[in-house]
Order: sequence, then structure tokens, then C-alpha cells
Amino acid sequence: MNPVTANRRHFEDLAIGEVIALGRTPMSKEMITSFAREFDPFPFHLDEAAAKASLLGGLASSGWQTAALSLRMLGDAFLNTIASMGGLGFSDLKWKKPVMVGDTISGTATIAELRRSKSHPERGIVTLDLDIRNQRGEPVMSMRLANLVEVRDSAALDRAEKEMLTRAAFRTMTR
Repeated sequence: MNPVTANRRHFEDLAIGEVIALGRTPMSKEMITSFAREFDPFPFHLDEAAAKASLLGGLASSGWQTAALSLRMLGDAFLNTIASMGGLGFSDLKWKKPVMVGDTISGTATIAELRRSKSHPERGIVTLDLDIRNQRGEPVMSMRLANLVEVRDSAALDRAEKEMLTRAAFRTMTR
């Protein structure tokens, strides 16, 4: 077993439907413009007058900043508490509403899927659905992401899975 992750939750400890609260992050003008200067230098992220005249109606966070802050909250609340082996990617990213100066984002991550890796049975894959909202409870972003997580005891898990399949097959046969 990996001594770094020995005391963390492993694949076997996770459950589909588990909801993780992600905490809160307030958005300041400085946070928005600093990120935009370096990574997303559009006028509606940098200049208040230009932002006010844009379809956003005011200085707004980059969607990529919202995603990065959401990942930070996910790391703090969940990924750094499990035996995470790294991310596999994301899908279905949707920016639903701009995050404006003074907004506070928070949200949840829900375990949507759990499966063992076919090629590496000592690894599991957890799929999370993120729902990020502003302080008014309005959805601002959603995405699905997949992460590798260590299996604590792959041999024991194999036995449990076989036993579960055998019981399910027996129940089907006796109906």
C-alpha cells in the first residue's frame, strides 16, 4: 500500500450518490483582473467600462477562472482526502451565468459513477458531477470530471465482486 495515501479514503470507501460540499470562494475585482491579464485578456475581464458595455453588463470572471477555482475547492474538500492518482479529464463543461465582481461561488460534487479500470484493476475511476452556484443559488457552471483513485485491496474487491455477481445470478435463476 502507498504510505502517502494509506490513511485516505480509497475506491472501496466511495459511494455513488455521495455529495461533497465544496466550500466558498468570493470573487474580487483584483482576482478577476489578475487572472485575466495572465490567461484570458478580454476587455470584459479587464476593463470596467468595456465590461459594462458588453453583453455581460459588468466586470466578469473568466470561465476558465471559475473552473480553476472550482477545481481548487474540489481538491480542498475531496480530492486531497482520497487516494487520488490524478485526473483523467472533464466533459460537459457549461458556463451558465457570468460570475461577477462581488459574487461568491460555492457548490457540490456528486459521485455519479464508480468503476474499476479494466487494464489496471488496482485503480478505480470516480466520475464526479460538479454544480457551481453563486451566492443567490443560481447555477454558474457545471461539468463532469473523472479521477483515478487507488484500490486498497484489489484481490479482496475481486472476490467481493464475484460473490455479488454469483448472488445476483442465483436470484435471477430462482425467480
